[in-house]
Amino acid sequence: MNVTISLIQQRAGHDRAANRVRGLTSVQEAARQGAQVIAFSELAFDPFYPQRPATSETLRLAEPIPGPTTESFAAVAREFGVVIVLNLFERDGEKTYDSSPVIDADGKLLGITRMIHITDYPCFHEQGYYSPSVLGAPVYATRFGFIGVAICYDRHFPEYMRALALNGAEIVVVPQAGAVGEWPEGLYEAEMRVASFQNGYYAALCNRVGREECLTFAGESFISDPSGVVIARAGIGTEEILTTTLDLDNVHASHARRLFLRDRRPVLYADWLNR
Repeated sequence: MNVTISLIQQRAGHDRAANRVRGLTSVQEAARQGAQVIAFSELAFDPFYPQRPATSETLRLAEPIPGPTTESFAAVAREFGVVIVLNLFERDGEKTYDSSPVIDADGKLLGITRMIHITDYPCFHEQGYYSPSVLGAPVYATRFGFIGVAICYDRHFPEYMRALALNGAEIVVVPQAGAVGEWPEGLYEAEMRVASFQNGYYAALCNRVGREECLTFAGESFISDPSGVVIARAGIGTEEILTTTLDLDNVHASHARRLFLRDRRPVLYADWLNR
């Protein structure tokens, strides 16, 4: 089964409504180009708030799911018959989260993945913004395949990336806010390539771009296949729609699905993972 995916690599200003309109326009453009799955970067329609410590004012900017953003994207998903993976600053009661709602091609909200691991260091003051998820590693049965989400920092945890494979993911979308010079050159890409190879799925990392208050976001969104090969890559700092076609048969023919997952011995190391 072939699936065409588009990653929307774009900057975000301070006007959420304007950012959302740009995102909706990009979805329409990607769909007209043949995309069936469309994904966005981390906090795609907002400035990257965690560049500065949280305040009561910034926390009030969190939005509900369902809410205005998901409703507007659900309508365009239904109109064009596409699956959309978003990433929003979510409020649920008294708590706020870094969240990726997944919308199916009929406009139905299939569920929400929330970031599990919350970091905190200069320009990434995330612990003041986000509660850690207790929703696990869900995988969504969409019209165009089984899709999981690893939100930014979660991609650094091999046990989470493996959990998505064990739950049946064929495509793992990674909404990211990765800055220029944040890590040694090529390390993030190598990490995703290894995750794709070890777990037998496509990893689709969608990054922000643009200079903001504390950080310049790098772009360079990319997709690696189940053999660990990068099959599509966006430019550095460019606003663009990165589109490519995935052959999901490669997932089930991969080394990971034929060998690695079969030969696991979790009874021997389950206790280690709980330490």
